[in-house]
Amino acid sequence: MWKFCKFLAVTPALVGALFIAQSANASEIEKGASQRRNESATLEQIQNYSAEENSAEQVTSVSQFRDVQPTDWAFEALRSLVERYGCIEGYPNQTYLGSQPLSRYEFAAGLNSCLNQMERLIAESQAIIREDMEKLQRLTLEFAAEYAAIGARVDNLEGRVAPLEDHQFSTTTKLQGEIVFGLYGVAAGEKDGGESIDLIPAFGQRTRLRFSTSFTGEDLLFFRLATGNIPEFSDYTGTFQGNLAFSQPDDNDLALEVLLYELPLGENARLWIEPVGGAADDFTNTMNFLDGDGDAGALSAFGTRNPIYYPMKNTGVGFQGQWGAFEVSAGYLASEGSDPAQGAGLFNGPYSALGQIGYQRGDRFGVAFTYIHGYNNLDTGTGSNLANFSTFTEDFFGEAVPTSSNSYGLQLSWHIANNLVLGGWGGYTKATTLNTLGGQINRGSLDIWNWAITLAFPDFIKEGGRAGLIVGMQPWVTESSIKLPGGVTNTDDDTSMHFEAFYEYPLTDNIRITPGIIVVTSPDNNSDNSALVIGTIRTNFSF
Repeated sequence: MWKFCKFLAVTPALVGALFIAQSANASEIEKGASQRRNESATLEQIQNYSAEENSAEQVTSVSQFRDVQPTDWAFEALRSLVERYGCIEGYPNQTYLGSQPLSRYEFAAGLNSCLNQMERLIAESQAIIREDMEKLQRLTLEFAAEYAAIGARVDNLEGRVAPLEDHQFSTTTKLQGEIVFGLYGVAAGEKDGGESIDLIPAFGQRTRLRFSTSFTGEDLLFFRLATGNIPEFSDYTGTFQGNLAFSQPDDNDLALEVLLYELPLGENARLWIEPVGGAADDFTNTMNFLDGDGDAGALSAFGTRNPIYYPMKNTGVGFQGQWGAFEVSAGYLASEGSDPAQGAGLFNGPYSALGQIGYQRGDRFGVAFTYIHGYNNLDTGTGSNLANFSTFTEDFFGEAVPTSSNSYGLQLSWHIANNLVLGGWGGYTKATTLNTLGGQINRGSLDIWNWAITLAFPDFIKEGGRAGLIVGMQPWVTESSIKLPGGVTNTDDDTSMHFEAFYEYPLTDNIRITPGIIVVTSPDNNSDNSALVIGTIRTNFSF
């Protein structure tokens, strides 16, 4: 050890060279192997690693290091080594990390790198200072054991990586899966003005397989296969207010649920082309910390995001650009875009067009304003029956009334402390009917509102755990100029509140269990109905 300390005092420059050489060899080898072994790594992480692995270059000037200053005590020594031997390689992000601790193994790896460099210089008949060669020869003998150990470690890593590369799913495609086991049921509640609801517990599943492919390292071809048998609760509760976020009413039939292609537009913007299953949250930040699309976070459809986003679906294009703290999103999706029939297609059928501008200050604070124009695309699948007016008229008259709508949303997320995130939103929709259904109703308009306040507690009880509280009012009709026959009310006069609480507990890195409860007072905004209570235990398996 005394010899080692003396060497540090005599030739600090060489130590710096050895350390940074190690940085570009042993540490990078272990880093790459670790990333390839990590099954949960994203396609983007793998691509980033590959780019870094190929971008480490020999520096030609010590000024190329962002974290080395002329005032540093070893600056002149580093500069001398670069100019004399070219014996320094930096990290891909142009850092030196000169203050990082150095182990004997790291020193040995760096020493070996410098020896190889000097051998190359000698082979090219370039001059080597005799004193430097003698010092390196002495160190070579002292660290011979470490050289052998490093060689064995590298061989071991290569042996562990090779089977993974030979048996990977695809050289360009990454497969990820998510399976949800759901235990759920209505514990209490009434519908249709006081009719009791069957209190029958049930157990179902939702399965999703995600395939992510990149051709250039910057684009993404994504498609998702899905199946499940978890029903929409509106079929049993008489209101959309009890729908779960992880519903999958497919009778266990497997189908292509999402297909999209994402590509960059310059440095700050991206474009989404979505033939199947497009949604607003693909290219739009919903600003809700509890938005997990049913796989995580909120248990209810209402608690997942502002309901005004939901009518946007299926076929079209999306755009997102970010300039500093400002983010702009825009998109057009047609619900029946693949259908060439009359009254369907990209432009003649139901569609929604979105524009959103947001401001984010790091990951601590974000706010966004959203505007969505829709044609025959009003229903959100949340809120009262009247608020889903197209479905309401189809049930009432046997035909859905055509509508035009303009929706406005304001979303907020504020990371107040490390373990507390305050969020919420407000939404307003002005909907107008476009015909009278053969004189059965008059043309008119509806005012539909919704709001929510959310509290999230990340890393609650356990690191990776998350508790959530949601309080709000699902979409309800506050005012309407449309007169319905038979004295049927055209507004939601009674107040219905939504309360939701859950705790997401990580059993392992790949298994999470989320018990929770949802309470809806005066279901369907009818005070004759007693409160709807839904209990659920969601278990997620990811791979």
